[in-house]
Amino acid sequence: MKNKKLISFLSLLVLIIIFCSFFIYRLFFGLNLKTQGKKIALYIPEGSTYIQAIDTIKAHFSIPDPKVFEWIAEKKSYPALVKPGRYIVDNDLSYNGLINLLRSGRQAPVNVTYNNIRSLNELAGKIGKQIDADSIHIINFLSDPDNYFNDGFTKETVISVFIPNTYQLFWNTGAEGFYLRMLKEYNKFWNEERQSKADAKNLSRIEVSILASIIDDEVSKPEEKPRIAGVYLNRLRRGIPLQACPTIKFALNNWTITRVLKAYLEVDSPYNTYKHYGFPPGPIGCPTIEGIDAVLNAEKHDYLYFAAKADFSGYHNFSRTLAEHNRYAAEYQRELNRRKIYR
Repeated sequence: MKNKKLISFLSLLVLIIIFCSFFIYRLFFGLNLKTQGKKIALYIPEGSTYIQAIDTIKAHFSIPDPKVFEWIAEKKSYPALVKPGRYIVDNDLSYNGLINLLRSGRQAPVNVTYNNIRSLNELAGKIGKQIDADSIHIINFLSDPDNYFNDGFTKETVISVFIPNTYQLFWNTGAEGFYLRMLKEYNKFWNEERQSKADAKNLSRIEVSILASIIDDEVSKPEEKPRIAGVYLNRLRRGIPLQACPTIKFALNNWTITRVLKAYLEVDSPYNTYKHYGFPPGPIGCPTIEGIDAVLNAEKHDYLYFAAKADFSGYHNFSRTLAEHNRYAAEYQRELNRRKIYR
């Protein structure tokens, strides 16, 4: 009789253990998020509290048992372990799995892309749309030279750090973090080979970037960039002003100019390369990889001038003498007049 009671008790105990185990398993692993078969990007902003994080989660997912979800979160100490970032969640993730993901901080990076940047304000605007740091924080950081003076940059030259490309960053990257990451990429870009080529031309990295930024705006045909780089280097060696039209547009802050008039050449600016010899104070935009490599691999020739071809093909005529250049320039001016392009 005692054996039967013991067996009954043990059987009941086993059933209770099985039931409790099933219940606990279901709580932690059996309840899945409803994502309708899609991968969902969940953003937890910097400084979010536990309540804000839970509200964000509920706004993105259909949670059949919210109280159970919050109970699991609290049991796993998520209220004290909220970590900002961008997290990718798919439809087979359990409540427990989501909490583990969020409190671990294993976020998914974002692809940050920028190109055709002419100013720090424009850069901040584009980056602020791709990461958590807004454009105001980015431009405030970049507007203070103390933030990068020790890295060898000024407010005029820091734009050279930002080489257009696509980079993987964590979404919650801040303004300083963005700059430091780009500085790391910049130093990696300037490998031994590129540095040796710059040294051979007696150019600093910043000087290369300045020329590259001018060439990027000056030239629409990539194959001409090394030749035009050669022209500018020849002029620098001979002490001739660069006389680069893009620097006039930059000085006037007017990139809609299609015809650089004589009146424009009188603008009082250190970026006026018609009045001032040597390099302007800094790049006139983010220098591209193509532009930088064009300077480093500039053609060796004896051209000192170039003028846009009158057929508007985007190509240029190159000249060794001013007289020859003036003939080409006059042809182009006549075509501008014929097309009624006066400014």
